[in-house]
Amino acid sequence: MSDNLIIRGRCFQWGQRTYLMGVLNVTPDSFSDGGDFNSTSAALAQAQAMVAAGADIIDVGGQSTRPGAEQITLTEELERVIPIIEVLRREITVPISVDTTRATVAKAAIEAGADIVNDISSGTFDSEMLPAVASLDVPIVLMHIRGTPQMMQQMTEYEDVLGEIASFLTRRIVTATKAGINLEKIILDPGIGFAKNYEQNLEILRNLRSLTFLNCPILVGVSRKSFIGRILNQPDPKARIWGTAAACCAAIANGADILRIHDVKEMREVSLVADTLFR
Repeated sequence: MSDNLIIRGRCFQWGQRTYLMGVLNVTPDSFSDGGDFNSTSAALAQAQAMVAAGADIIDVGGQSTRPGAEQITLTEELERVIPIIEVLRREITVPISVDTTRATVAKAAIEAGADIVNDISSGTFDSEMLPAVASLDVPIVLMHIRGTPQMMQQMTEYEDVLGEIASFLTRRIVTATKAGINLEKIILDPGIGFAKNYEQNLEILRNLRSLTFLNCPILVGVSRKSFIGRILNQPDPKARIWGTAAACCAAIANGADILRIHDVKEMREVSLVADTLFR
């Protein structure tokens, strides 16, 4: 793995500290903050607050990927995401990622000022995605998933969950590099909560370091997720901050490079202490 990656003039030095990707869902139906930030002014205020709290990247998504989420039209996704990115790019200096599985949205987002493509399907939902990212010459997050958000929670049977995640990601790395994406611009996400059950999510967190042989930075998204809710007996995702903190600490201890999070101020403090202890 290359020691660093330059994104919008910022150097991401893998292994030196944990980087924070702040979640900005501009959707009416995301699992924990749907409808909170789907006006331009609310989205901008939230992004600015996350940057002030220590976010290194702002991740903008217009399509909910919670279990059971319905697919929206391409036009709807573009209308939700592109105006927000244009406004953010004028007002904030940190890198912006676009959370999308569509090549058309990825291209429009990069043109509007985004810097990274975050694709939960690893380019499997849209055959044009990997060639598009190669031509744009931007970093991409490749995540492990089975099926689609509508049906993924019926697809949690694994012989060896970590082994199968590693095999899937290995194949996607090969496909991405064949499409022309520079290996140093690939970030991997094991997909906690995506076609994984409670026990499998815990196993991934405990054994995250087993994925480091893939020689790419690892992004982990545990923020407010339902496995934390189950442990805490807490149905309200926004009330899972301290459970999220514990899961983020485990991720850092086991080799995560980037955390995708909602509660930036709190997780910044978690990462500062965990980095000091474990790096």
